[in-house]
Amino acid sequence: MTETSAHQEDMSWQRETSLLGVWVFLLTEVLFFGGLFTGYAVYRSGYPDIFSEASRHLNVLLGTVNTAVLLTSSLTMAFAVASAQEGKRRPLLIYLFLTIALGLVFLGIKSTEYHHKFVEKLIPGAHFSYSGLSTREVQLFFSFYFVMTGLHALHMIAGIGVLAVLAFLVWRKKLDPSRNALVEGTGLYWHFVDVVWIFLFPLFYLIGLRA
Repeated sequence: MTETSAHQEDMSWQRETSLLGVWVFLLTEVLFFGGLFTGYAVYRSGYPDIFSEASRHLNVLLGTVNTAVLLTSSLTMAFAVASAQEGKRRPLLIYLFLTIALGLVFLGIKSTEYHHKFVEKLIPGAHFSYSGLSTREVQLFFSFYFVMTGLHALHMIAGIGVLAVLAFLVWRKKLDPSRNALVEGTGLYWHFVDVVWIFLFPLFYLIGLRA
């Protein structure tokens, strides 16, 4: 075996090992969010009309815009991974920065939504206020909303942090784009976070639209 082939085999092994680690981590995340989704489904089946009524207090337009933003960020992240695989440093940097920017836009919109709920006193706790009936069940809906979307937002913040580090390393030429396992692993994580939102959006925002 030549030195070049041995190096390539070592690189391939490192890449496969890194990606396997990411998949194992994502599996634990699936189990974690799966428990939350199961809890939501149980209470949603118990109070379908009340959850639908509570959902009408969410801003469907902002939720839709955020969904479009995240789907676009998945596209730019896919382009970043492709650029890394092709060893193209400049496009990689551009797509990483675009993904970061879109992630920040998402968080900005989500912060606006949270502020609206604070003003409307729909944040669960001692100061929760709801003028209709079934206050306890409506507060339960918003408890699920803030816990699940809040955890999603924290995952977004973590992803943006990793993307920022990758972009800095590529910019300072301390990370060779051809060593793409880190970018691919981050891409898998980012796509997972986007998929979680694809489930959150209809469960919280769209159930109030039914007749």
